[in-house]
Amino acid sequence: MNADTRSPKTVVIIGGVAGGMSAATRLRRINEDAEIIVLERGGAVSFANCGLPYHVGGIIVNRGSLVLQQPAQLKRRFNIDVHLRTEATAINAAAKTVSVKDLESGATREIGYDALVLSPGSTPFRPPISGVETAHVLWNLDDMDRLIATAETATSAIVVGGGFIGLELAENLVQRGIRTTLVEALPQLMPSLDIEMAWPLVERARLKGLEVKLQAQVTEITAEGVTLASGEHLAADFTVVAVGARPNTELAIAAGLTMGDAGGVRVDDQQRTSDPHIWAVGDVAEKPRPDGHSLVPLAGLANRHGRLAADSIMGRPARAVTAFGTSIVGFFGIAAASTGYTERVLTAKGRAMRIIHTHPVNHAGYYPDASQMAIKLIVDPENDAILGAQVVGEEGVDKRIDVIATAMAAGLTASDLMDLELSYAPQFASAKDPVNMVGYVNDNRARGEASVQWHEVDSLLRQGWQLIDVRTEGEYTRGAIPGSRLMTLDQLRENVDELRGQKVIVTCRVGQRGHTAASILTQEGIEVANLDGGYLTWQMGVAATTPELVTAH
Repeated sequence: MNADTRSPKTVVIIGGVAGGMSAATRLRRINEDAEIIVLERGGAVSFANCGLPYHVGGIIVNRGSLVLQQPAQLKRRFNIDVHLRTEATAINAAAKTVSVKDLESGATREIGYDALVLSPGSTPFRPPISGVETAHVLWNLDDMDRLIATAETATSAIVVGGGFIGLELAENLVQRGIRTTLVEALPQLMPSLDIEMAWPLVERARLKGLEVKLQAQVTEITAEGVTLASGEHLAADFTVVAVGARPNTELAIAAGLTMGDAGGVRVDDQQRTSDPHIWAVGDVAEKPRPDGHSLVPLAGLANRHGRLAADSIMGRPARAVTAFGTSIVGFFGIAAASTGYTERVLTAKGRAMRIIHTHPVNHAGYYPDASQMAIKLIVDPENDAILGAQVVGEEGVDKRIDVIATAMAAGLTASDLMDLELSYAPQFASAKDPVNMVGYVNDNRARGEASVQWHEVDSLLRQGWQLIDVRTEGEYTRGAIPGSRLMTLDQLRENVDELRGQKVIVTCRVGQRGHTAASILTQEGIEVANLDGGYLTWQMGVAATTPELVTAH
């Protein structure tokens, strides 16, 4: 630690909101004497950007509730000097100065620093589409105000992008009574989920009157709507583009700071850049992941790393830990959450995986209003480490993803999940919590129970495997996998001889009865595999990947 950064006289922070303001307020709590200057080119230094779509939809009624701190308040309480509509245009690392421009008056000046924190955030990505400049974005309060003004007289809208902002905004436009179409170039919504886990979002959207078009590439945006690569024209009063963001790295690059492979600023475990007097936090800084570094633009990480940078500047022990990217989105009453890696990403990395799907209810089934969830756990088959998890459902999703994310951070294995002591009362959970249950399933798999995934069924049937459905006759009649044969679990023992010498896949509704059936057949010497997640998972996956279903409506 350099002496001149251990107790800096002047700390300049470029950018506010989560990372920058966390650094600023933490610095003041540690050091009452330092001069702390925050430069913010926007009109608000501390606002709840995650709440913007909900003010558009009228769920958050009071605009002022989105503004968390005003410059005058920050001055009175923390003695922090905040300069709004003020842009840092250059960093002179050798001289330890920042070039600053007042965006209203045009005046420029130089500000010296002993320590500098980069928290410039990111900018909405506008893809190279004809007319994209005419579309709205939703990134800050100014964007929100313009969007609301347009929506006041509109009856129809198009939202391009099926990520966090796209989903939340589309829902809130529908909430306003605006006929809305959600357009996504990928074959699924929410790329933080795997395709089968994302399908319930499409189903819920269409149920609520939101038109969804997947695998739809926008080629032109006009005041009258958008044109797709297929030639189809979608008419709307206005269009919003929400296809991600890019970190504002221009200052860092111009200052000669080392950049990472993911396109962000490379920092050490104290958020310090390649310059010993400059730290970086938030969207612009790369985060440590289980197998490298990447950009993880989440508010929780920005807040945490802002505090960490402040501690580092003041010479306090601090260290960034692995980021798993734990996140959740609400969408028409459904919550979709994830942590760690998806099957899609791990497949691209060439990683071996053990995959588990379950479909538990959020609390005891005998207690009123229990609702079903879908849980996916991805495990390293060599060491039982949890590589990722996804949970989708109406209730109890946040609790389960947070427990699994905490287990990952603590280094617990997938089988350790079955021994977690979690709170239970019938209105909150089951005596065997869904997290415990996914641990039990994993333990069975680790001990040798064979399974197949929903997307492997057709191939195995072509290879001569028999597909035995052990549900009841009524369940089978309401819907079954093509090529399957009904043999109820209660009848299975008396029909074992028919299956000798066969390779058998057993399936039920969610996999639990399939586990019992597989145990019976294994002990009879029959080669058997349980369909992971049962009929429900197969149904989700096939619906999500069948073109005529995906392009319907």
